[in-house]
Amino acid sequence: MLCYSPPVSQLPLSIPVLTVTQLAQRVRETLEAELDDCWVVGEISNFRVPPSGHFYFSLKDRRSQLAAVMFRSANQVLPFRPQDGMEVVVRGHVGIYEARGDLQLYVEHMEPRGQGAQQLALEQLKQRLLAEGLFASERKRPLPAFPRAVGIATAASGAAIHDLLRILRDRLPAQRVILRPVRVQGAAAPADIVAAIHDLNEVSAVEVIIVGRGGGSVEDLWAFNDERVARAIAASRAPVVSAVGHEVDMTVADLVADRRAPTPTAAAAMVVPDRRQLAESVREANDAMRAALTSRLHRERERLTALRRHVRDPRQLLVTWRLRVDELGERALRGAATTIRLARERWRGTGERLQAVSPLAVLERGYSITRRSVDDAVVRDSASVPPGTEVRLNFARGAARATVTTSN
Repeated sequence: MLCYSPPVSQLPLSIPVLTVTQLAQRVRETLEAELDDCWVVGEISNFRVPPSGHFYFSLKDRRSQLAAVMFRSANQVLPFRPQDGMEVVVRGHVGIYEARGDLQLYVEHMEPRGQGAQQLALEQLKQRLLAEGLFASERKRPLPAFPRAVGIATAASGAAIHDLLRILRDRLPAQRVILRPVRVQGAAAPADIVAAIHDLNEVSAVEVIIVGRGGGSVEDLWAFNDERVARAIAASRAPVVSAVGHEVDMTVADLVADRRAPTPTAAAAMVVPDRRQLAESVREANDAMRAALTSRLHRERERLTALRRHVRDPRQLLVTWRLRVDELGERALRGAATTIRLARERWRGTGERLQAVSPLAVLERGYSITRRSVDDAVVRDSASVPPGTEVRLNFARGAARATVTTSN
């Protein structure tokens, strides 16, 4: 069968002719009128976030897919981060993007299917902080044994602060405590807890901080699952003890803190020693020291007794050394006398030898020394004193002057 379509020029004048834009607008108006508010379930794919902050993605099932957009004004309030493969339930309206003629779902609300948005956001936060190493045991610090001051960030009223102060005073009455009251639940609580941690770190005496509150529902404790609180605990100068709720409760603050206490009472017991245990430790140390000193004294006495068997009486030694000194003194005197006698004998022999060669001794034997008067030179050769030379004659006793008459 052949179908015939008349040309536009032959159409009746009563049939309107639409432009593409007009048709797109009519489709949009029809869709908005019929699907102005609808709920759709599907799996997210092709999820992307451009610099504008809008969410662009596709919702799909086994047979179909639909382009979707969630503008930044709507997605800013989402407590979780959508991702590919996540099954969600969205609420919005269907429209057409006239520029391309694309059918599009404009999403105003989104929640994960089968899991609460809040719980999903918590799991995503845990995974992110775990990847950054904030839960690692290596970065967690030990608590000081005797903190100068304990900082507490909790509500000013309620069971938690009363339990904390009661235990602290009972364990160590002199312990200094600085309380920074905070809101522990509600929308404003996370920012207040962060500010409290910062304020307590500004006090130099604070060497450990307790952050927490008493028990409550999951919603009551939710402020301690906030990312801002987790990062403030991780950045704290002083070690932080998290004491949120009861033992069965586990928050992000517990995972990031340097120590986790199952209750506020347990937190107080962690940060200060018990005075009774300290007293007992002192007594035990004192007893141990006394026992050690007694044992040491006993050993030293035994050692002294053993030494006495090998050490002579000092008085006997003194007598022996006195006799020895006398003996050595006499020996020294005898040696000195002998040395002097030998020296005298050597000096006497030397003197005799010198006397034998002395010119005076020669003169004593009748000889004389002749010197020329002009230069006092000793005359050894008669040629040096021709006739007429004046000479001086030195005798053993006295001298005489003469004039040479002949010289041979």
